[in-house]
Amino acid sequence: MSEEAGKRTRQVIEQLLGRIGAGDSDGIAALYAEEVDWGLNWPEAEHGRADTPWIRHRTSRADAAANYREIADHHVPGSVGTEIERILVDGNDAVVTGEIRQTARSTGRAYRARFALHLTVENGLITRNHIYEDSLAVARAFDGAAEGPGD
Repeated sequence: MSEEAGKRTRQVIEQLLGRIGAGDSDGIAALYAEEVDWGLNWPEAEHGRADTPWIRHRTSRADAAANYREIADHHVPGSVGTEIERILVDGNDAVVTGEIRQTARSTGRAYRARFALHLTVENGLITRNHIYEDSLAVARAFDGAAEGPGD
């Protein structure tokens, strides 16, 4: 892959991360292609639960906007933090690693979840969005029956 492709990929990823940090769902969506290969590492039975509706497969730019709106709707505003540890770029592909800190709106439980995000950028738009995160930490924070705060 060319060095130029890597530079373009990094630019799109940096724009994406900035827009996520700003909570700009429409701006985030504008970075995605009309059709997106969206993948999750969650158990299939956990997709689309009422307390975590953003955790489901997506296929489109509109889905990307909805994903970030749903995340915002189910977390306490102002109790959010993300630490990006690495952005690794190889041509059209990038991997972002880090940790998110959120508080579940429904339970008031704070949690931390490590993540890796595999993105592919083609023609200036994100065509692949695969998310690997600590699904157990997220599920525990939203579980009304669980005891004690998450870490």
